[in-house]
Amino acid sequence: MKHEINSTTGTVGLTLVLGGTGTTGRRVVEPLAVEKGVQRLVLLSGRGEMEAQRCDSIVQDAGIEWTVVRTSWFNQNFSEGEFLDMVLAGAITLPAGDVPEPFVDANDIADFAVAALNEDGHDGQLYELTGPRCLTFTEAVGEIASATCREIQIIQIPHEAFAAGIAESGASDDIAWLLDYLFTTVLDGRNAHLCDGVQQALGREPTDFAKYARRTAATGVWDVPSSHQTAEA
Repeated sequence: MKHEINSTTGTVGLTLVLGGTGTTGRRVVEPLAVEKGVQRLVLLSGRGEMEAQRCDSIVQDAGIEWTVVRTSWFNQNFSEGEFLDMVLAGAITLPAGDVPEPFVDANDIADFAVAALNEDGHDGQLYELTGPRCLTFTEAVGEIASATCREIQIIQIPHEAFAAGIAESGASDDIAWLLDYLFTTVLDGRNAHLCDGVQQALGREPTDFAKYARRTAATGVWDVPSSHQTAEA
């Protein structure tokens, strides 16, 4: 899941842009290329997302060195993103169905970005980064439950109930739109296949979701706070 923000590496002439649509592309990419003297740009884009790919085209036509990386759903959505509170509550309520997704680890994306920004050979290339296997949301949650030794349910809910829950949660309009778009449009099976972008760019295998779950569980981020335990009791 990708938010419309931009960030620079701190090195003159090298820039990483995260997410975005065609509108964001023109607002961010063109000033970077024309006014800031950026020489090399890496765009974090989305697999199977037409809106994101409009931004891809803007980057490719910006007249500078570019690399586009399209990614699948991030593992870290469960530990740093919108799903963390649901993991802590022990019930993940989503309109996800049984569609498999090759979840990718954000650390693999970060390693890729460093390589693409600082090494030669990536100019003019489009990569697709995925994890090493496809998992349904039920299977992914099962890996987290195993790693945390907790019972965590995934509850399938209708899209209408999900949209209403987002609105009631106080999420921003951008986040509400993004979540609704991802579950209703992108998670339809179009991305239920693996790609070898990690292997091509980094020369190693991508991080498996089970490894991510064990590593994250060891940090304590999924430990249930006493407030949750009291509520469950």
